[in-house]
This record gives sequence, structure tokens and C-alpha cells, in this order.
Amino acid sequence: MGQLLNPLQGIFFVIKAVAQDPAKLYRQTLSPYFSKYDRYHTVLMSTPARSWGAVYCKNLVNSEDHASSWWNLEAVPHVQTLGEFPREELAGKVVMVRFDSTLLLLEEMDLRTNSMKNAVFTIKYLHKYGAKVILATNWNTNSAARHLDIKSVVDYLSSVLQLKVCPVKCSSYSMMLTEEGFEKADILLLENLSMFKEEVANCSKFSKMLSLGVDIFVNDSFSQSHRILASTVGITRFCSTCLSGFNFQERLCQLKKAAETKRQPYVAIIGGGNLLDKLAALHVLASTCSALVFVGMMSFQIMQALGLSVSYRLMNHGVCKEAADLIQFSLDKRVQIVYPKDFWCVNVDTSKKIEIFASHDIPDGWLPVDLGPTSLDEINALLMNSKKIIWIGPVKFSDSSQSARGASRLARKLYDLAQRDCDITVVGTTACKAIMQESSTLSAYNVFENASVVWDFFKGKQLPGVLALDRAYPYEINWDAVFCDTALPLVVDIGSGNGMFLLEMARRRKDHNFLGLEINEKLVKRCLHSVHQLEMKNGHFIATNATSTFRSIVCSYPGELVLVSIQCPNPDFNKPEHRWRMLQRSLVEAVADLLASNGKVFLQSDVEAVALRMREAFLLYGKGKLGVLQEQFGEEWLSENPFGVRSDWEQHVLDRGHPMFRLMLSNSTTNKSFN
Repeated sequence: MGQLLNPLQGIFFVIKAVAQDPAKLYRQTLSPYFSKYDRYHTVLMSTPARSWGAVYCKNLVNSEDHASSWWNLEAVPHVQTLGEFPREELAGKVVMVRFDSTLLLLEEMDLRTNSMKNAVFTIKYLHKYGAKVILATNWNTNSAARHLDIKSVVDYLSSVLQLKVCPVKCSSYSMMLTEEGFEKADILLLENLSMFKEEVANCSKFSKMLSLGVDIFVNDSFSQSHRILASTVGITRFCSTCLSGFNFQERLCQLKKAAETKRQPYVAIIGGGNLLDKLAALHVLASTCSALVFVGMMSFQIMQALGLSVSYRLMNHGVCKEAADLIQFSLDKRVQIVYPKDFWCVNVDTSKKIEIFASHDIPDGWLPVDLGPTSLDEINALLMNSKKIIWIGPVKFSDSSQSARGASRLARKLYDLAQRDCDITVVGTTACKAIMQESSTLSAYNVFENASVVWDFFKGKQLPGVLALDRAYPYEINWDAVFCDTALPLVVDIGSGNGMFLLEMARRRKDHNFLGLEINEKLVKRCLHSVHQLEMKNGHFIATNATSTFRSIVCSYPGELVLVSIQCPNPDFNKPEHRWRMLQRSLVEAVADLLASNGKVFLQSDVEAVALRMREAFLLYGKGKLGVLQEQFGEEWLSENPFGVRSDWEQHVLDRGHPMFRLMLSNSTTNKSFN
């Protein structure tokens, strides 16, 4: 049937341009590691760089016009959220929630923070609307003194949630679902997943065991989204509906916000070490920020590449070339490079004496432990006019306990800027603790306790925990711009192909709107061109995977959904486990939920086994709402196409003299079929 696509938004994965307002160039004498014509093409053309869709001039030596950088947001696709899922569908469903133990099992949990509130709200929301909730997570028994065993965790969660939580073993909890488990408790908690090696290995057998009896999986542990675990990724293969929880949803929105670079000047404060591992991410930041401020161990690699004197204790000869390439890349992009000018240093022998030294003149026997006053003043002056800041990584230079509270002074400055409407993202446990010490709440910041997720994102890596969730259509559809009259009944053709069936139906039936959903974008573009050429007002197409986006697209249509057709889906006979993969339970349930009381479902295939499988799926997962219409008359299959309009494949099959296997289902078997 008809398919919808806004021509300006008709791509499944969003590519977003980054506007850049170059800051004043920070001039420094570069080290001899640079060659005049060596412009780090190896780095830029690497897989991470290409995955971000970055476009660069081939000759950056003589070019004044640098191409814009681009963000590939495939790493953060639109996913189906718990808040958007119909509440009435939660009642009586078994829902597994993978929650974040770093939030809910903290020694000093602050329920005033948004992340804490959302993590708790996800669980209480599900319980409120009648879901049977099973909690799953992992916790470190070595560091969380309060939570050494599952009993202490159960008692703690019961107190926080104000609900009765009971422990259950992973190997036996599915039996409790069919017995009286939820009569004894409001919520069940699985044993510590960190005790199972199958969890980290993403073992398929273990994932399937976790999914037994589970109707809906809700991932609310964003801090683990960069990892491939059985409880975050593997389990989604066996659950018909996979949603993001409220905490996960908020963090995902924050990550997208961190990727936006419209607000300039945009400054990245970079702490920590291991420059080589983070090189791809640093190139991305250099292509979008106006300044890079190094406040951690990486600053010594930057200083070394600039030809400055660095103590042999702090040097890393293995990354000299890479650091030099990063500096040159930043200079070519007119990005300011800032490194510490002085340090508080501790004497190695006494470990108690602490003094200030210039960064290029640290005596032997002394090690830096914190930023000096000149460095902090320079950083504060740079940040004064910033509109967007990201602080990622700790301000740390050695394992010494000595400190001049440089991180605290930096946090205090960011707190002041946050009050002036500066967009601030804080990444990493150390940075978050410093911010919390200087402000009463984290609500004014975008906060990510786990820095690995953000580093992976900036490297251009896809986040497995995000990709494993069901997708949602990425745009709100303006139906008034799509159809002339949105009050007309809607007909949807799933897998509309070249659109010949839909276009002819729309031409004949002006009293209905027709929407086609097709995953092949090229076919959709052709169909949209035909709609434009025919000046059609009641037909449209969308390039999308209808299996995951049908609900999010159709639920917003103002009129009634009266007919859904699925014609000749392609079975994969080489992989039986993937056969008929388009017709999954989530899609059938969405059709059953959204179909009008007199709505119909038309199915047909030239492969009888496929037609039988489709019929079984709709009868099994249709929630008892659908019945096969022709069986009233003693017919197994419809002998003729009830619409008088054939798709090109149907015509091809009939021309060969082969049969078509058709059936019509209805919400009420007493209703007449669509005609």
C-alpha cells in the first residue's frame, strides 16, 4: 500500500553537518616530526575516520577552504522507548529490566539527580501499570561494601523502590513465572550476573535462558551500552519487544546533544592518558571544537610533539608521530591547542614537599601532581566566552595523593558558566565527583559517569547496547503535508517494492489514503517520483524497516487504519532460523493494536509455506483479535485477488501458471472485507 517519506528526511541514518566558527589560531613552533606534505592521510582515511563520514581536502597544505566535518549518528539511532510504548500493553506482561548498578547500588545514592530519578522511575512505572518485573544487573562485590551478597542488594532495593524485592536464581526464575513467584514479591531480582562468564561472553544459550518467559526487555543501563553482554545484547534476539528505559533514553538524548556543535566557541577539556587509543576521537573533537585543552597525562605527549622539554619519566616515544599529526590537524582546522604552563610537583624522595614549576622546567626527582595557578588562569580565561564545553577524563598526573585541588577549581569555573547558559558535558567518574563537590546538583550538566561509552562514540564506534534495541522512525511525520485529507481511512502496504500495486490502488480509490513502507530507499525514491508526476494526493512512501518502525509511524496517523497488506515476503531458505524474518511478533502485535475495529489484514505469497507461516503468526500473536475471513465459507485460500489490482510479482507468478496463496484476516469475522 502507500508509503510515506519526506524527501528532505528520507534517510534512515541521519548525517548531520557541523558548522564551525574557527577560534584564534594558537601558534607554536612545531617539532621536526612534521613533513611539509605529510598530512596524516593514513589517520584520516582509517576506518574510524571514514565511519564518521568526515570529508577533508586532499591537499591541506595549500588549501584555505577546509571541507566541513560531518557526524554520523548511526551510533545513536532512534530507538523505541518505554514512554512511547502503550501502557495498556504492559498489564500482565513479564518485563525484564537491565538496570545500572553504578546508579542504583551506589554507597551514597542521591535521588535528586535526574539519572537516579529516571532509573527508579523505570521500575516503578512498569510495576504501576501491571507488569511483572524482573531486575537484572551485575555488581562488584569487592568495591561495593554495602552490597556483598544478593540479600543485601534485595534489602537495599526494597527500601529505595518501596516495593518488595525477592531474589531468584537465573536457572530457575522462569519456573517462578508460572508458579506463585509474583504473589510473594512485587519484583524479582536475578543473582549477580558478574558471577557468570557467559554474561561477558554474550553466550547465546545463557541469553536464551535469561529470556525464558520474558515478553518485553527494557535496557536501562546506558553505561554498559558500549559492551556486548548477554544481558544487554544477546537477550534481545529472543524477546519480541526491546525498549529503552527512562534513564537509558535520557542518556541517549544527552549523547546526541554532546554531538551537536552549533554553539561556538566549543571547548574540549581532555584529561587522562593513552593518546594512541583515543586518537580517532581526538581527531573528531579537533574537527568540531574551537579549542582543545589538555589537562591530563596526554598533555606531556602534546608538549613533547611541540618540541618542549619533558622529563623522561613522563615521555612516551611511541606516540610522537601521532601527537604531532594531531597538532598539525588542529592547526590546519584553526583549532587552539592549550597545554599546562605550570604544575604543582611533589618530590619523589620525600613525597611530602610540594612546589610549583614551569611545565618545561621540572627538575629531576620531581613529578607533577596537579595543574599550577598559571595553567588554571589561562584555562579559565579561555572558557570565559565559551558557549559549549565538554570535560572528559581526569585531571591527574601521578598516583600521588598530593593535590592542589586543580580539578575543584576547574569544576567551580564550570559551575559558574553553567549558570550563564553554557552547555556543559561532564564525562568520567573523577570529573563528576569534582562537579558534585562544587554544586548541589548535576541537573545543569550533561553527565556520563562511564567515559568509555563517550570515547567509543567519538571514535565513531557503534554502541552495541543501543543497536540491539528496537528502532523507531526518526521523525515526527507531518501528515497534513503528506495527504490532502488526513481524516480518510489509511491503507498500509508493508514491503511495497516498486509500488505498482499501491499506486494503482491509490489511483482507483480516492476515498482512502495509501502508505507504503519499503526498506529499499532507491525503490522509494522512484515511487515518490511517480507520486509527484501523477500529482497524487492520497499516496505516499517511506524508506524504513517496517518490522521495527510500523508502530511509531502509524500510531500518529489522525484517521483509522483499515487495511494492512503484506505480499510475497522473501523467505531465506539458506538460513532457516532467519526465514520470514520480516514478519516478527513485534510487527504482528503492532498491527493488531493499531488496526481499526473493522480493519483487515491481507496476506499473500507464491510460496505456500510462507503463507502458512504468516497466517500462523497473525493467529498466534494477534492477541485474539484477528480471524481468517474466508474460513467462514470453507475456503483455505482466496481464489482471487479481492482488490482487482495485482502487484508485478503476482502477475509474473500467474503468467507462469503458478498459484498464489491468499488470505484475509479481520478484526471481526462478521465484517465485510475491504472493497
